[in-house]
Formats: sequence, structure tokens, C-alpha cells
Amino acid sequence: MSLDFSVIIPTYRRPAELKACLLALGRQDFPLDRFEVIVSDDGGGGLESLRDFGAGGFPLCAFVSAPRSGPATARNVGARNARGRFLAFTDDDCEPSPDWLSSLALALGSQPDALVGGRTVNALRRNRCSSASQQLIDFLYVAYSDRSDTRFFTSNNFALSSLMFASLGGFDVAFRLAAGEDRDFCSRWAATGRPLIYSPNALVYHSHSLTVREFWRQHFRYGQGAYELRRRMQETGRVPLRVEPPGFYLRLFSYPFKNAVGGDGERLAVGMLFALAQAANVCGFAREALGRGKNRRGESLSP
Repeated sequence: MSLDFSVIIPTYRRPAELKACLLALGRQDFPLDRFEVIVSDDGGGGLESLRDFGAGGFPLCAFVSAPRSGPATARNVGARNARGRFLAFTDDDCEPSPDWLSSLALALGSQPDALVGGRTVNALRRNRCSSASQQLIDFLYVAYSDRSDTRFFTSNNFALSSLMFASLGGFDVAFRLAAGEDRDFCSRWAATGRPLIYSPNALVYHSHSLTVREFWRQHFRYGQGAYELRRRMQETGRVPLRVEPPGFYLRLFSYPFKNAVGGDGERLAVGMLFALAQAANVCGFAREALGRGKNRRGESLSP
């Protein structure tokens, strides 16, 4: 049987969220016999009950697993087991809208050699940290929309040809954290000269609950991922990440005051979280750089 899509979901110990994701995929207006769902367990386990649930909800649903190695590896394992012409990636804490696959199919039908990224919306409106985290991504999508060297799509909502994914080598497994692997993939994709197409109708609702501490840790990891991305770009001869000009940060910090939902108090709170995110990002980047430096010095002193 020829399949149009393989939907790949990396997961790690979030069975309730994964079940909601599977339920949303079961409501797709795309023919159920034209796509498969592949759940790729990143060594967390505990998904036995969902195997039967998935099998009952889809004609084609498979669960694969690998030792704990991070989301990049989990996605690659899922892709190696895929049979669809196109791969569609989302995450276990996401719920795709009913026309998600149809929208991706429409975009890929006109440009099958493109990497198509959809629109992700924060589903937890009362969680300020979740809102701020998504608004930061929204800002970067806008800021980089006309720059092919830095444009990227988050890996919880993009799709591409399975053959082209394989030709690019999949996600770089050097990224063991959920931070930077999607930007690296998009950077390598852009280096081939293939297009990155934004499809706002391919909508995914993201339910990632965050406390202030978890928000800090998330953006600290993003800083670590940014360092790894910079290092990998230098190693592979790509143009390394550049320091953005002051105007970029002026637009960044003004973004929540123009776009945040709510009154002045809400906008101020999100603006403060934007500042906290940048501080965490810098700390994560510096921590990774210092750690690499210590490793290099240790290696040079070893007999």
C-alpha cells in the first residue's frame, strides 16, 4: 500500500499528552488509510496501554523504541521505520488541527522538494511562561522570514519528503537535548538550496506547561543548543551564527507589548519573561562554551 504521510511522534514519559496527540490525529480529515502514525519512544517506556489504543484508532500505527538518546535520535528511529512518501513531525504534547495533514499535503503537492513548516499555537493561555515561550518562537519566525540562512521551523510542526530527509542524514544526533536540533536541520536544508515554505493553515496546538524555573531551564538548554549549533556550523563549513545587531533586540523586546494578549500587566509580564529567556540563553551558551574549553584543556594535558 502506498502511503502519503508517516506522522512521527518522539515521546518520553508523557503518556497522557501522547494520548491527546493520538486522539487529535484520529480526527484528521485526511483519509486514515493514507497515513501511518509512528510513536518513537526515547527509552521512557510505560506505553503498553497506548499501543492498544493506537492500534484501535488507526489502521496503521506502530510503536518503536531506542535507548534514551534524545529527541533527535528518536525522530531518526521513527523515520527509519516510515513508509510514507512524506514525513510529518510533531511532538507528544501537541494536538494537530483536523486539517493539519491536508494543509501540509496541499503545500507539498505544489512544492514537493520543500521543507514545509506549519503554525504552532500555545494552547495554555493562562500559563504566562508557555505563552512567552511560544511568542518568542513567533517573533523568530517573523524576524527570519526573509533570511534563508537563518530561517527555521520548529520540529513539532514540519513536513518534507522522506527521501530528502534521508539524503540529508536526518537530525544530527550530537544534539542530545531538545534544543537546537531543528535549527541545525533547517540550516543544513537551506544550505542545499531547497526552499523552506511556511504554511500557516497547518496548525498545531502546543500544551507545554511551564513554571518560571522550567522556563529558565528550557531557555538555558536553548543556549546550550545554540553553542552546539554554532560549533557544528563551523565544523561543516556553514556560515556560523552571527551576533544580531541592536535593532534585532529592540524589536524582540517590543514584540510582546505589541502582540501579547491581555492588558498592560500581561504584556509587561511577558516582556519580563522575554528578558529572562535571553539571560538564560546567554548563561546556557556560556556554560557550554566553558565546558568545551575545559574538555579541550584536559585533553591537551592528558598523557
